Amino acid sequence: MGSQPNREGAIRVAVVDDHTLVLEGIAARLANHPGIQVVASEATWVGLLSHPEFPVDVVVLDLHLKDQISIGAKVKALTAAGCQSIVMSRHADASTIFSAVGYGARGFVPKSEPATELVRAIECAVRGEQYCNRPMSEAFAIIDRVETPCLGNQERRALMLYATGIPVKEVAATMGTTEDTVKSYIKRGRRKYRSAGIDIGTRVLLRRQATVEGWLSPE
Repeated sequence: MGSQPNREGAIRVAVVDDHTLVLEGIAARLANHPGIQVVASEATWVGLLSHPEFPVDVVVLDLHLKDQISIGAKVKALTAAGCQSIVMSRHADASTIFSAVGYGARGFVPKSEPATELVRAIECAVRGEQYCNRPMSEAFAIIDRVETPCLGNQERRALMLYATGIPVKEVAATMGTTEDTVKSYIKRGRRKYRSAGIDIGTRVLLRRQATVEGWLSPE
């Protein structure tokens, strides 16, 4: 998508989101701020990297672009290119926020927040500061106060193996047990985490928690 002539002194921002209405809406809201100039608005990661204005000062990046590139790899690539990053998502659960910031993003802004919060996040990022809003504060408070659930050895092992992405059948073969038994271990482990206030009900959420626990290395 197009860009505007550079304005001296403005923060040069790129917005990346694969939903056109969201992309155009965010770009339009940011364009109304005198200190910010949206120089690129792209629907894909590749489109951002190939844009003539890239690298920019700050990239506002959707967490769930429909590609096979992890958010960790994207944030690290932006950092290496000299860009600060702000991550957006419809989801504002603690594990989503922790994971985005843990990869090096300067902040996380739920899409339910007003545009003024995104402006604040961009201004913090360009100063090299960590942006913190209410959802982020609440997320880190949850993580600080929640203790890791007391898992049995087999429950932990099943969750660790399943978090790597292998199917239940392979987990069962590795553990020398049945698929039904593995499913029972995973179900009990998820129930214990849920009781502790941590949702690992999907494979994505489990992988994020596995990274927090140190079972998996950050991507």
